Amino acid sequence: MKQVIAPLRDFLHRETASGILILLASAVGLVIANSPISDRYFSSLDWQFQIGAAELALKFSVLKFINYVLMTLFFFVVGLEIKRELTSGHLASLKRAVMPFIAAIGGMALPALIYLAIAGDVDANGWGVPVATDIALAVGLLAMVGPSVAQSLRSFLLALAVIDDIGAIAIIAFVYSTGVEYSWALIGVFVILWIVLLKKLDSHTMYIYVILGIALWYCLLRSGVHPTLAGVILGLLTPNIPHQNSQLEDREDGTVSVIEWLEKIIHPWSSFVIVPIFAFANTGVEISNESVRSAINSPIAWGIFFGLVLGKPIGILLTSLAAKKFRIGEMPEGAKNIDLVATGSAAGIGFTVAIFIANLAFDDAQTQDLAVFSVIVASVVSGLTSYVIFKIMGRKASR
Repeated sequence: MKQVIAPLRDFLHRETASGILILLASAVGLVIANSPISDRYFSSLDWQFQIGAAELALKFSVLKFINYVLMTLFFFVVGLEIKRELTSGHLASLKRAVMPFIAAIGGMALPALIYLAIAGDVDANGWGVPVATDIALAVGLLAMVGPSVAQSLRSFLLALAVIDDIGAIAIIAFVYSTGVEYSWALIGVFVILWIVLLKKLDSHTMYIYVILGIALWYCLLRSGVHPTLAGVILGLLTPNIPHQNSQLEDREDGTVSVIEWLEKIIHPWSSFVIVPIFAFANTGVEISNESVRSAINSPIAWGIFFGLVLGKPIGILLTSLAAKKFRIGEMPEGAKNIDLVATGSAAGIGFTVAIFIANLAFDDAQTQDLAVFSVIVASVVSGLTSYVIFKIMGRKASR
């Protein structure tokens, strides 16, 4: 008997539950980092080990293994979701994609400009930090708000967040990758072409794709391009075609695609294991009077904070209104301007990808911790702002 699934509903439910785990894992990381066992916490993350031998050997710390290896699976799921949205989801038709695309551009551009205006003279490299949106926490917030949020806004936010992910991935690839070793990059291109060829030959041998995926990851690492992008590339190359013998049935259209089958298997591991581990390992910053004072006096911290808290909602609102005025796109059904502000504030929850970019944007650990601390505070403020606005508007609507 086949198991019945609802891919979009299941995806949103997993993201919502994942958001709760991310918050818990982050809280535990913060508490331990500021406890008597903080030295053991940091030394465990810095513990070094080696994979492989001879010239092919790779040396990792535990933290680097989490950020480079485990997060590749997270980005693979991101790539799958982008591919599904582009081929059969909210971004599949031009009419439905135009407004969230324009809003996402505004929601990425204004935070970057705000950061550069505040901290560009100090360290311009951090402009990419306030650009990112955390799908799990943003979607989870709207689920917590409940019926106060129109269904059209949920779809709008999901599409916007997916486009935001595409932008963040492009930033990681073209801005925060190190000097490129073209020989390894060329081998990586060859691996991608080999995968495309196998798809054309209709090969369904999963082990071959896994081996080629590992090879692509290794080539990107050696080339200087961030290796987690291998996950995105593999996700985008996954065909959105019916999967044979999946033992699953889609409640919506009766057919389960390869993408939906892979999401059913991998997404729970990404949402409930990998991302919480990432949050636990990367949010453990020491908070003291001195660190708080440093953040208050730091243009970098304020640039990230105002980029997420103000840049996201204002950028999304202004570009959406401009698109409406020039009749380029359609506003979410039943949404008022204040609803877009609340939705934009939800998009201001940067967290996972913003923290990921923060660790790439800055070289020294002290500035990385400062940026992570600012992302955490800004995400909390953005989430609370969105929640309060939605609740207030919901009460007014019920009167």
